[in-house]
Amino acid sequence: MKPFLYLSLALFISLQVFSQPSNKPLNADEPTVHKTVRLFNGRNLKGWYPFLQKRGRDNDPKKVFTVSNGMIRVSGEEWGCITTKKEFENYRLIVEFKWGEKTFTPRVDNARDCGILLHSIGEDGGSEGIWMRSIECQIIEGGTGDFIVVGDGTEKFSITCPVAKEKQEDSYVFEPGGIPATIHKDRINWYGRDPNWKDTKNFRGEKDAENPLGEWNTLECLANGGEISIYLNGVLVNHAYEVRPDKGRIQIQSEGAEIYFRRVDLQLISK
Repeated sequence: MKPFLYLSLALFISLQVFSQPSNKPLNADEPTVHKTVRLFNGRNLKGWYPFLQKRGRDNDPKKVFTVSNGMIRVSGEEWGCITTKKEFENYRLIVEFKWGEKTFTPRVDNARDCGILLHSIGEDGGSEGIWMRSIECQIIEGGTGDFIVVGDGTEKFSITCPVAKEKQEDSYVFEPGGIPATIHKDRINWYGRDPNWKDTKNFRGEKDAENPLGEWNTLECLANGGEISIYLNGVLVNHAYEVRPDKGRIQIQSEGAEIYFRRVDLQLISK
């Protein structure tokens, strides 16, 4: 093979490597797991408590959060969350979820929406009377893996991500090797989010890492030493560092859409 062909081949390979999302954590080599905590035991919501907008803590008359057949069902009928009674830091959170069929006002015809709130601190309902202030890993049709800083606009709540030069509307987009951007509120989209995303039920983008409606998905949040890497079905979709806060409780949202969880495991890791 001629020298210029070797050079062309090497350039092609390097472009392919850097244009694809990595399946290896950006923040460390494979971390050492020293304990696994089953946050969901398959039978009940031991270790969690519900909090609903306008109802407060431990008051869930419509059974928004229930357990049956080894699954947590979040009906979505009222806005709120379940929250762990303990705080955690330096962990890999592994969640398996699938969407149900039902949606509720005011999001009957909107994209099915939920989220995992990491490093949740402060008062219940501290943000909009619904959630604790936190760093959200978004779960929404077409946008699972977005980061949202559920903060107060101060330095106490922020993330930094490598992002693309071009925004999607007002939001940055995660891009490995991109320019660093720090936000104290709002969002950073996952790398493959469709620029034509619409807030409509059943939305799917061309590069969507989420499985079709009704199928199970595996979402992993690797929170380690002030960094968070988000994997959806084995694909690295977002990564943040200089994360503030870097520990706290974990919340699972109810936001107008029925969703099921059959696994919520937390692996405590060494930094």
